[in-house]
Amino acid sequence: MCGIIGIIGKDQVADRLVDGLKRMEYRGYDSAGVCTVQDGQLIRRRAEGKLANLVRELAGNPAPGTVGIAHTRWATHGAPTTSNAHPHATGEVALVHNGIIENFKPLREALQARGRSFESETDTEVVAHLVSEQVEAGLSPQDAVMAVLPQLRGAFALAIAFRQHPDLLIGARLGSPLVVGYGEGETYLGSDALALAPLTQKIAYLDEGDWVVITRDGAQIYDSTNNLVTREITTSGVTAAAVEKGNYRHFMQKEIFEQPTVVAQTLSSYIRPLEQTVALPQMDFDLSAIDRITIVACGTSFYAGMVAKYWFETFARVPVDIDVASEFRYRDPVLQPGGLALFISQSGETADTLAALRHSKSALPRPRRSPVSSRCSPRSRRILRSKRASSAPTRSMRSSNI
Repeated sequence: MCGIIGIIGKDQVADRLVDGLKRMEYRGYDSAGVCTVQDGQLIRRRAEGKLANLVRELAGNPAPGTVGIAHTRWATHGAPTTSNAHPHATGEVALVHNGIIENFKPLREALQARGRSFESETDTEVVAHLVSEQVEAGLSPQDAVMAVLPQLRGAFALAIAFRQHPDLLIGARLGSPLVVGYGEGETYLGSDALALAPLTQKIAYLDEGDWVVITRDGAQIYDSTNNLVTREITTSGVTAAAVEKGNYRHFMQKEIFEQPTVVAQTLSSYIRPLEQTVALPQMDFDLSAIDRITIVACGTSFYAGMVAKYWFETFARVPVDIDVASEFRYRDPVLQPGGLALFISQSGETADTLAALRHSKSALPRPRRSPVSSRCSPRSRRILRSKRASSAPTRSMRSSNI
């Protein structure tokens, strides 16, 4: 669950980029880095481990510039090393990336066959080389990005800086959120509103497939067909305090101690004290009509799903499967008609969970094979039907246990 922040501003940005990364520590990470644009150079500083290591690196080797991008990485392709940390760069571009480029291997092999050299094991570096190739061929940053995005398969949020164009940044998203922040003579990119909270309250969420060119004067947003579009600018209402550790040693400890308050606030939204009643939200389906529930999640969300499995099976008497999202698509799950699928993500942008959601939406139920072969005798078919009828719970039995 990596974090992205980009600033095209009036003043030096390195310290503010690091502050933005600190606000996203709640996401978890194993390395971090920044890249600024100054005097026709891409100035890149990276470090593995905690942000304190990056701060020390910047203290010894500053990164001046009023335009920059930064990233906290949670390793997917490649170990958590400095060479695998973002931003990734060529001579012309630097970029940061959330998500997974699923077709990076054939893209990388094609680039290597054309003489491109790689310094990391990551899928992200492929995108940097693809964009750089287009820029080196004489395309503008906008045209270069337009040429590259259709080649990418998977999920991504990107922020891209260009050595020869210090007056702009380009962002793009597919399957991983990205927001634009609007300031006074400054514009920002971020993984979410929390990342931009101290910088601005005016944000616009990019839609699926959007890409954006930001300058100090604002943003031009394009949809997946490269048409100029408008996205609503809203007031986020998020404060920096919402993601600060306060007096706690780490975010996990903070969340543990916040649980009583969070549970109380959640329950209070359903309680009507004057009427002394509980008002539960209306569902679009009847749980008693659901044959099976499939829960998909990662990490601590997976643990929450295990609790949900216990409750559903104990109180509703509905059978539940629970899968780790990274494995779900690859085992070719059977999604039967009449089932319910739940996808859990704390951030709403877990790449594997979103991919599992899209897989489930696109998967059409396969024709079910008859469990009784046409070669069975009439007597065998009668026996099998009788066994099913005697073992299957009735709808009234299930309803009585809800």
